[in-house]
Amino acid sequence: MTRVDIAADLNSEDETGFVWTFLDEADDPSLIRQRQLVVAGSGSTSAVCEVIDLEERPAGTVVHLRVLPGTIEQYRRLLSRVGD
Repeated sequence: MTRVDIAADLNSEDETGFVWTFLDEADDPSLIRQRQLVVAGSGSTSAVCEVIDLEERPAGTVVHLRVLPGTIEQYRRLLSRVGD
């Protein structure tokens, strides 16, 4: 099981065309900043995402995410080669 930085329904897009969730769904909200890469989703379905923006709304801060191509495992393999 993969630990997610922010819980999100990866199939839920709003009018922006991006996946959205609320900032209070983050394990550590300080990690959720524009242009950061995070793991979003749920324990069973997750993906590497770019934080597009954070938008203050009456119901709370909305986080827009762009799901990046590839699997989390592909990103893990890439990072393991960085030191080579």
